[in-house]
Formats: sequence, C-alpha cells, structure tokens
Amino acid sequence: MSGGRARIEARFQALRQEGRAGLVSFVTAGDPDLETSRAILNGLPAAGADLIELGMAFTDPMADGPAIQAANLRALASGITLRKTVRLVADFRRRDGATPIVLMGYYNPIHRYGVAAFLKDAVAAGVDGLIVVDLPPEEDAELCQPALAAGLSFVRLATPTTDDRRLPTVLTNTSGFVYYVSYTGITGSRGIDAQAVAAAVARLKRHTDLPVAVGFGIRNAEQAAAVARSADAAVVGSALVEAVRDSLDASGKATAGTAEHVLRAVGQLAAGVRQARLRP
Repeated sequence: MSGGRARIEARFQALRQEGRAGLVSFVTAGDPDLETSRAILNGLPAAGADLIELGMAFTDPMADGPAIQAANLRALASGITLRKTVRLVADFRRRDGATPIVLMGYYNPIHRYGVAAFLKDAVAAGVDGLIVVDLPPEEDAELCQPALAAGLSFVRLATPTTDDRRLPTVLTNTSGFVYYVSYTGITGSRGIDAQAVAAAVARLKRHTDLPVAVGFGIRNAEQAAAVARSADAAVVGSALVEAVRDSLDASGKATAGTAEHVLRAVGQLAAGVRQARLRP
C-alpha cells in the first residue's frame, strides 16, 4: 500500500467498516532512550494502536503539559534528533507497512533541518502526516502546502474556541483527520467532558467529511470509551508518557520492563475504545 494520505485514509476506512473508533497513541521519539523508544514504537500496533503520533522532541513544547515536557527533556538528554526520529520511522516501516505514523511537534526543528530536505526524508522513511502546533493556517506556504505537495497529510488542530467563522480557515488544506483538542490549555491538565466532546464532534462534522480525532484529557479506558462513542478516534498522549516515567529506575533510566509497561497501558486503552461501538 502506498503511504502518506492513502495510508491514513485506508486506516479510517477500515475502522468504519469495523464499526468502531480508533486509538491514536502518542509517544515521544527517543524517550527515555533510543532503543527503548524503538521497542515501544515497534510494539504499538500489536498492543492496539490504530494510528501513531510520534513526538518530535523540542526544548520548548509550549502547548504541552509537564508530563510531555519531561518526556521531551528525557529524549533530548538521550541524544534524540529529528534525523534520528525520521530513522526510527524508517526502521518501523520495515516491520509494518500499514499503521499510519504522524509526526507531531513544533516548527523550529523542521526549520533547522530544512523544509525540503525534511519532507524528502520523511516521505522516504514512511511518515504519513504532520501535526505542527505552532504554524497557523496563515503560514501554510511555509510547510503545509509543501507537505501536501509531497504527499503527506497535514493535520490541523481545532479547539473549543475555534468558532464557525474561524473553522473554514482552519480546515482549509487540512487532510488525514482533524485533531479536536477537548479543552483549552496544555496537555494532560484536565479530564474529558463526554457530552461537550460529542457536541463538538457533531459541529465539526457539519463542516468537514474528514475523520475527527479527540485528544487532551483521556487518561484511562473508560474515558477512551466515552470519546470513542462520538469521535472517529481517541488520542492518548500524557497518560502514555507518564507510563514511561513511572517505569524508570531511581536514576531516571529505562528498566527491562519499561516498554512492556507502556504497551500494557496501550492495550488497556485499546480495549476501552473497542468496547464502544459507533452509533449507526
């Protein structure tokens, strides 16, 4: 199967045929070290992840809460770079040609890499899409349009403050899926309001045919199931990077059980998503 937008579209089509939402698992590349990160990434599909968001480590992740900030710092301390992150994806693709991978993060590392070189390497490695949280639609010529031309999806975030006047602008050039942020603020700081999420998803569906994935605030299987009853996918990040943190030894290093601990958490979340069948 070809990659990029086609792989994401195929996955959501398969989920619709199964009559269920998907689980999007976020982990930070290189956290807590390169080899453990590789083991976690390679194990995600079998654990139950339907799509993967792979965080591009950055020194100033302004939209992220303490858990993901700490994951970024652990990854950077372990020596992760954007080039190594791309190579992680290439290694994953030798094992898995079907599970979509979206790189998520901030523009600064991509700018340093060079947009053209980054897009070329990302496509060659098997990356399917990008989420770059600090590039608004007004800056689409900077990265979004070149990414689309290269065959990658460019996933945009919508929030509770994205009103009906702003939404068409946000959705212009968005592809793959729409990532709905369930509350304003940083990641991992609040819980999920299932009724508010359902209403927000319904509003987004009036503006786009793209799948809607909901993230921020999903910490357990019950919350994942609640989101999965209305959204096309539930996105979990902070809970998984906290699972990494909780598995480390007293010096902050990975243990023999780190990857297994994280993948077990993914399995529990996946079970919650799978028990929530979508309404016809």
